[in-house]
Amino acid sequence: MTQNDDTPLDRMLCFDVYAVNLAFGRIYKPLLEPLGLTYSQYLVLMSLWGQDDRTVGQLGAGLGLDSSTLTPLIKRIEAAGLVTRNRDPQDERRVIVTLTDQGRALQTHAAHIRSCVREETGMSVEELLQLQAMIRKLRSSIASQDPQ
Repeated sequence: MTQNDDTPLDRMLCFDVYAVNLAFGRIYKPLLEPLGLTYSQYLVLMSLWGQDDRTVGQLGAGLGLDSSTLTPLIKRIEAAGLVTRNRDPQDERRVIVTLTDQGRALQTHAAHIRSCVREETGMSVEELLQLQAMIRKLRSSIASQDPQ
């Protein structure tokens, strides 16, 4: 294909990133459905499996989500019995999210997901790590330009 055969979308990196995000969604959906999770819920749990007892603010910062998006998501995970939410005794404004025993146990059931997704990419671990480093550099660069 020559440059002249490209469509405007073919020249947009952001579209490729968007399309890859959609493709990942199609990979994750059948892996997460048996666990009763959405991708966003899985990300919250992954964060808590890495470090439990986190505030909504800490989770939001790590996931790049504001509390108005994250709170309903956490409430649904709480309704499923996977986490609890409690006010911080030192600061009532903060809500601490903690895994339940059921939430911790789910980590074992979800352990295969990352390797399944890696296989679906068709890329080696080294290639994926290199790509991830480049994407993180891009994300950091864009974030540093954000006026917020």
